[in-house]
Amino acid sequence: MSSSCRGDEGAERGTSRTRDMHRVEAMGILGRFGALIGFVIAAAVAGVLAAATLAPFAVIGSDGVQGTLGTYFAMPDYLKIDTPQQISTLYAQTDGQGHEQPIATFYSQDRVDVDPDQISQTIKDAAIDTEDPRFYDEGGVDIIGTIRATLATTFGHGANIQGGSTITQQYVKNVLVQECEQLATKKAIDSCYHKAIEITPERKLQEMRYASAVDRQYSKAQVLTGYLNIVGLGGTVYGVQAGAKYYFNTDAAHLSVAQAATLVAILNNPSNLRIDQPGNAANGAKNGYALTLERRNYVLGKMRTHDSISQAQYDDALKTPITPAITPQASGCAAATQFDAAYYCSYVRDELLADPALGKTQADRAALLNTAGLQIHTPLRLDLQTSAQKALSDYVPKSSPGVDLGGADVTIQPGTGQIITMVQNTDFSNSAQPGATSVNYNADEGYGGSTGFQTGSTFKAFTLAEWLKSGHTLSQSVSTTGRSFSFSAFHNSCWNIGSGRQVWSVQNNDNEQVPAAMTVQQATAESINTAFAHMGMQLDLCAIANDAFSMGIHMADPDWEFKEGPSEILGTNELSPLDMAEAYAGFSNGGTVCTPVAVTKIVDDTGKNVPFTGSQCTPSTSIPSNVANTVEYALQSVLKPGGTAASAAPNDGVPLFAKTGTTDGDEQNWLVTSSTNYTTAIWVGNASGHVGLEHYGLLKGTTGYTVKFSIGHELLPVLDAAFGGNPLPAPDPALVGAPKPKPKPSPSASPPGAPPAAPEPAPAPAQPGPGSDPGPAPGPGGPGGGHGDGH
Repeated sequence: MSSSCRGDEGAERGTSRTRDMHRVEAMGILGRFGALIGFVIAAAVAGVLAAATLAPFAVIGSDGVQGTLGTYFAMPDYLKIDTPQQISTLYAQTDGQGHEQPIATFYSQDRVDVDPDQISQTIKDAAIDTEDPRFYDEGGVDIIGTIRATLATTFGHGANIQGGSTITQQYVKNVLVQECEQLATKKAIDSCYHKAIEITPERKLQEMRYASAVDRQYSKAQVLTGYLNIVGLGGTVYGVQAGAKYYFNTDAAHLSVAQAATLVAILNNPSNLRIDQPGNAANGAKNGYALTLERRNYVLGKMRTHDSISQAQYDDALKTPITPAITPQASGCAAATQFDAAYYCSYVRDELLADPALGKTQADRAALLNTAGLQIHTPLRLDLQTSAQKALSDYVPKSSPGVDLGGADVTIQPGTGQIITMVQNTDFSNSAQPGATSVNYNADEGYGGSTGFQTGSTFKAFTLAEWLKSGHTLSQSVSTTGRSFSFSAFHNSCWNIGSGRQVWSVQNNDNEQVPAAMTVQQATAESINTAFAHMGMQLDLCAIANDAFSMGIHMADPDWEFKEGPSEILGTNELSPLDMAEAYAGFSNGGTVCTPVAVTKIVDDTGKNVPFTGSQCTPSTSIPSNVANTVEYALQSVLKPGGTAASAAPNDGVPLFAKTGTTDGDEQNWLVTSSTNYTTAIWVGNASGHVGLEHYGLLKGTTGYTVKFSIGHELLPVLDAAFGGNPLPAPDPALVGAPKPKPKPSPSASPPGAPPAAPEPAPAPAQPGPGSDPGPAPGPGGPGGGHGDGH
């Protein structure tokens, strides 16, 4: 929308000429001449003001002219010049030493402000010689040019007479248009824009008054630099630096004579003279960009007339064809693809657009992000991002026939919530091609469009926490018998979970021989579903859910209600990998949960820090530190021999705890692992639909169940080397040994007519036993419905 050149003056002249022709018919030549005199005198007064001399006022005597002068002096003479719209840049860390790398940009206008010494003298000369030869002598308003333009407008010869707007006036108009583009609504923008460019004597007078003031406030070098930084050069390209980079893949400081003249030619009429549209019939490459070439040669002629270039330079440039080297500045997160960071970038953008500290509305925040020239610094580690992407891609292809295959991994830092890596198996794109999506599987619906995935047995950590809170211990034995559990055997203090006729079917691995009872520690290491079902019957399902909520857990899709029936124990709610990482990092942090954050610092174009909403660290309202520490202790056994994730263990001396999760048919597969210094959540499964991944062939040399271990085995040593980990805190001894007093036995979970469950044996040592993660059969819908989980 920027009007940056004298081509716009031609439009003003043409419109004025039409208006004056009608006026001739109504008023005659005498009336027209009187109107001309009033306008010319007013314009001359503006020029005189700029030159700081008041002599002409003595000869002004008519009432009409005095009235015009009064109007002129009543107009504002201060123009606030804000920084034009700027590109915002996203930075990531290249390593752990604080080095940074720009990885993406956000902008509405492709613009890079540069200093005077970063703009070649050639393009400065081209602009002055063509647009305003008297630039260094005038006072912001060219008296001679204004009178000539007014005469041409009045007598209908504007097409053959040079326009009257100086570079300073053009700069003023662009500044006013820029102010319009900062407004919040289209209606406000359009109204402001109309006033900024309307073709009226009043608007012209205001422009001249502002130009005179600007000339007094700023040096010629400042005005020229500001002008060259703000001019529109077609589409979203603004300023000579962006123009040089976009059209010729060079910098404004290194433009050749022909290139500089071409850019100045474009600014005369950016819509028609831009050279990035080769198929344009009027000015395309097939025609040698004929319209632009004609204007470019006109610019070269002006430069030669004013001795800014030699005859040899002129002759050489005149023979040079217009040869663009179009180099688009990639806007948005597609540019981060080369760093495997497009989905991370997408998350950052969504985080900023949702942050009320950056604006009252999302439109305000988007305007800030796209126009304010922010420097956005993130905790993303590009070296680890590369390793995480490789570990995922080595085993999970971008697509697979017959299944909407998804894979994701996210790593955060306990105690800060900072997101260190975020990778995905697909290409970042809105394309409908297989293996491409803009949906971020790692995040919630509001931060990338994903509605989450059933988490399987990774959710058992919260049942375990409630078990310990309720006076039970890790050494306590629980029954593993029974495969059908009546809803009436469970308790939920917050919801009616259903009648006693409803039955929840649960199974362990079909080939697994499970003893009739085992300790909770053993059941945790081997992830025995039926054991956790018996544990759940002794607990409040509402309390289990509240424990999860207190650790940051929430549905990935906010429109879906969290299901608090018996099946929640085995992870039937759809959550995001980032959500699970946040919760497990909370366990690692002694029960204090830190919300995930992908931004560490924001700086505006003046170097001032921009306030934003960082991570909020809050102690769990439900899980005390001794319980969190004991959960960590129990989950260490998952990575030890006999535990479900033993094959993923790096065994490099860094203390880790983990939990696995797998839903029926290996549809969804999880591994969440943590040290004291990092937490990573791996997910592989169906992004949509229900297809079992238990068979070979869909993944690279592995199955849905084992793929998470292959990825973890490759990735965890890299994270351990980068972050290490302190010894995990000791568990609460009272939560490890046998409980006192011993809790009442679980009520029978067998259906009518079934043999009684085996009696609960004496407590066994808290050591993992043999076995593998099982998976349950489908259960009924409703609060306790959905599929269960194992592994």
